[in-house]
Amino acid sequence: MGAVGGLVVPPGHGRVLDTEAQHVTFKVTGEHSRTASTFEVVVPPGFDVGAHAHGHSEELFYLLEGELDVLAFEPLVRTRDSWRAWESASGERAVRATPGTLILVPPGCPHAFANPTGAPARML
Repeated sequence: MGAVGGLVVPPGHGRVLDTEAQHVTFKVTGEHSRTASTFEVVVPPGFDVGAHAHGHSEELFYLLEGELDVLAFEPLVRTRDSWRAWESASGERAVRATPGTLILVPPGCPHAFANPTGAPARML
């Protein structure tokens, strides 16, 4: 059996994808892992990913810099208007995330994030 090797991705390294909406640096992809991917995202002011869900994948977000409005719950009613007004059966609502906030999103769970501030936010 061959040696098992890990992966070290130094600061500033990874595959970069720049779009008008976001700057994404892919640190770990399917090329490196069968079960996980990791990427750093710079979320510009005004960006709103919109509420959505993934049927099979779990997501974990960790806010490094800035502030984002976030949610990760099943609302009483999935309306097409702003997800910021959604409420869960237990009274959960969207919250303002600050650095150090972690969001865990299980498969099938609606989630969203937006940057309502005037400064970029950065999350892993």
